[in-house]
Amino acid sequence: MDEQLRRSALRYHRYPTPGKLSINATKGLTNQRDLALAYSPGVAAACEEIVSDSTNVDLYTGRANLIGVVTNGSAVLGLGAIGPLAAKPVMEGKAVLFKKFAGIDVFDLEINEDDEEQLIKIIASLEPTFGGINLEDIKAPECFRIEQELRGKVNIPVFHDDQHGTAIIVAAAFLNALEVVGKDIKEVKVVCSGAGAAALACLKLLVEVGLPNSNIYVADIHGVVYQGREIEMDEIKAQFAQNTKDRSLTDLMADADVFLGLSAANVLSEDAIKCMSKNPVILALANPDPEIHPEIVRQARPDAIMATGRSDYPNQVNNVLCFPFIFRGALDAGATEINDEMKLAAVKAIAELAREEQSDVVAMAYENLEMKFGPTYFIPKPFDPRLIVRIAPAVAEAAMKSGVSTRPILDFDAYRDRLTQFVYHSGIIMKPVFLAAKQNPQRVVYCEGEDERVLRAVQIVVDEGLARPILIARPHVLADRIEKAGLRIKAHRDFELLDPNADPRIEGYWKQYYQIMQRKGISEEYATREASRRTTLIGALMVKNND
Repeated sequence: MDEQLRRSALRYHRYPTPGKLSINATKGLTNQRDLALAYSPGVAAACEEIVSDSTNVDLYTGRANLIGVVTNGSAVLGLGAIGPLAAKPVMEGKAVLFKKFAGIDVFDLEINEDDEEQLIKIIASLEPTFGGINLEDIKAPECFRIEQELRGKVNIPVFHDDQHGTAIIVAAAFLNALEVVGKDIKEVKVVCSGAGAAALACLKLLVEVGLPNSNIYVADIHGVVYQGREIEMDEIKAQFAQNTKDRSLTDLMADADVFLGLSAANVLSEDAIKCMSKNPVILALANPDPEIHPEIVRQARPDAIMATGRSDYPNQVNNVLCFPFIFRGALDAGATEINDEMKLAAVKAIAELAREEQSDVVAMAYENLEMKFGPTYFIPKPFDPRLIVRIAPAVAEAAMKSGVSTRPILDFDAYRDRLTQFVYHSGIIMKPVFLAAKQNPQRVVYCEGEDERVLRAVQIVVDEGLARPILIARPHVLADRIEKAGLRIKAHRDFELLDPNADPRIEGYWKQYYQIMQRKGISEEYATREASRRTTLIGALMVKNND
């Protein structure tokens, strides 16, 4: 970390109030009666309701929207075993992401306990407090057993994000990358560098989405994971041991189709990627520096497509794309666990979202980048407001279908509306307007029909059935802009098109404009010129003539 960034980070955490979290009351407390309702004696009524039916806790407390982010600080990303106290800023950061992206409340819990059994007991005892548990930065292999034991002891979701959050994003990126390069998941050779919790969880989920186990080769700090190896082997790692004579990562890379890195910086050489198959996929996810830098890949293998864990390169694999929204769906459905079906639903939702046209919010945030599905964009951006609307319902529906939901969602359209209003704060005000527009769609002329922002808006209007658009645009320019933006709208199918250079109505418009404005010094020549170049004038005359 450079010194300037370090100083900025310290100021950010210290001022104006130390830390990144606070607790805000959801009820008013302004007078004596409020006090009697919030605490004694009124609070007893809520307690009695919960005694009579434990599910009432979700009606009278905030538990159903409260997550515990729990760590013992034994494996903090990029910092190692720094302990629970020093891990607190990381846990507060995780809490902020839950709140910012999904509206989920969080208590961060830093537990000073390294013994597995004791840690399991402590976390399990917190079930009455939380609607779910997010395990964070607990070292492998202990984290596997801790999560597994907790899932058997409690009836709330327990999710180790370092494993499963990473795995979900990697699986979505993997599927989309194969789509881009045109390769079959059943036939690709995958080489994985790293055999920690995240790497093994990724490999297990890739098998779930269709990758044959026999196509996976793993190397860790001790070399290739092969059948018969004894050093630092465990039951999960042994599942990916292959009968091979290769003993180094470079050996494994020969004819590999995909490299998956969850290990350390610069472990993958330029020579190694030169040995890969045609159009290789390189997922170099070590942080803060990847296993190989994109600049080296571009020079050595220009046919490769790549993702990293960093925001300053295309295709960032970032857990924030999934964990807030998975928990949102799980909490809203009252799920007792986050199972494989729910994870696979999240993978599918994320992968499909990247293949669609971009939202205007993301397009504006990344206006200098090409945002069309392809080599430089096959993973959604973290600030895509559609993530919560796609992932949370998919996860909730999977929870219901797999039998782990205690509060089934009966109306998914209404549920999506609620999630949309959470993201778009103007939604509550505009909803009656949108409903009225859908009931009687009007013909609306868009004067700046070649503007990309207008085209994205028209795509939404068409998808939602809000109006019947008319675009004023030159056909060849319009077609190029639609293709560049990756939109699905088509002229004469989804909207009417008026070409200002060729439409026969233009002559009538300039004559009408001249007739209206001639007493103000407008000549015929000027009226002709203006009617062919000022699209707003054309649009105004279309409205005047009810065209």
